[in-house]
Amino acid sequence: MAQTLDTVFSALADPTRRAILTMLLEDDMAVTDVAAPFDMSLAAISKHLGVLTLAGLISQEKRGRVKWCKLEPDALREASTWMQGFGLMEAIDLDAFERFLETELDAG
Repeated sequence: MAQTLDTVFSALADPTRRAILTMLLEDDMAVTDVAAPFDMSLAAISKHLGVLTLAGLISQEKRGRVKWCKLEPDALREASTWMQGFGLMEAIDLDAFERFLETELDAG
């Protein structure tokens, strides 16, 4: 479990990856559409997507010639359970999490 948590929290530590997760809250997206708002190469975005995939936060599948990304919100369940063990945090409400991410991204 510790390695999984480390991977999830490491993936969430990067603002670009958090922005990608926020984008995927809306719907599945093609990799090129995920990359569009960022001022970085497609290869750099692909590395971020690889980290998110490794952490289980997203899944990727090829549909024809296009690679699609899909949010896997259940991946946060183990991290949420771990945080609840401290009695300091309640279960993660994904709607509240989305609002938090939007606020953080607008502030940055």
